[in-house]
Amino acid sequence: MKTLITGASGFIGSAVLRRLIHAGHNVRALIRPNSDRRNLDGLEVELVIGDLNDRSSLHHALAGCEVLFHVAADYRLWVPRPDEIYQTNVAGTLSIMLAAARAGVSRIVYTSSVATLGSNQDGSPADENTPVTFAEMIGHYKRSKYLAEAEVRRLAIKQGLPVIIVNPSAPVGPRDIKPTPTGQMILQAASGRMPAYVDTGLNLVHVDDVATGHMLAFEHGRIGQRYILGACNMTLKEILTELAKITGHPRPWLRLPHNLVLPIAYAAETWARMTGRREPLVTVDGVRLAKKLMFFSHKKAVKELGFKARPVIDALRDAVGWFRENGYC
Repeated sequence: MKTLITGASGFIGSAVLRRLIHAGHNVRALIRPNSDRRNLDGLEVELVIGDLNDRSSLHHALAGCEVLFHVAADYRLWVPRPDEIYQTNVAGTLSIMLAAARAGVSRIVYTSSVATLGSNQDGSPADENTPVTFAEMIGHYKRSKYLAEAEVRRLAIKQGLPVIIVNPSAPVGPRDIKPTPTGQMILQAASGRMPAYVDTGLNLVHVDDVATGHMLAFEHGRIGQRYILGACNMTLKEILTELAKITGHPRPWLRLPHNLVLPIAYAAETWARMTGRREPLVTVDGVRLAKKLMFFSHKKAVKELGFKARPVIDALRDAVGWFRENGYC
């Protein structure tokens, strides 16, 4: 089965790519000319150079493909030029979905995010049906993913696009080469540089379980439906405490109020703009997001897809081990 995957050089994409190869797919990967290819080393995959914003390259990449896994996304909580993130996540997603429809692709798995979902004020886990509006989206990343998923759902309903949507929570594990914002937090803790924390919570999941969830969505998912791929809801203090056990560093002892961290985030972003740094360590949107418990339920994926996730402690161990083995710490 000829399958095109986007984002294969990235964190989630490289895990999905490995799962596709293991399942016997004949995989073609669309990568940009300047993509970091370390996650592709040694894998049997056909590489095609292109860009989500180059429609001709999308038609070329999709030629002869029966299946599309669209995993690529610009995952940054701070961008000096916000239009870049919308161009990739919204316009790029729409372009490849329309190209796939024209190419006659029979099944699509689209990687969205729990960032597009609502949250419950009482802190209880949200699900695929928890109501949310665009006005509640904090930051350009969340807004762009919300708009992109809305376009994908519109195409599924109005034009019969054969797409299944998956919404990973916060994946952790090996091959986080950038690293992602969650990976950066783990890296700071693994390096002993995170003695303080704020009151917040995340749903963590092993990146390889997310990849398995993509395959299960491809095999068993219902067209037009979305599925949360998550595992364990943990407060940030709990996450950092587990990381302290793994790394041997002291557990965090200082709880910082959000309103104290916010001015630091503004200053960090200003410094990043002045110096041309890629992303500040603390971002305004990150602090604002931290005011909510981002807890989610993956019961629908368990019931309909047969999704299972390993203990999160294994994911944290794998993440720390990979960062250490690859010289990040």
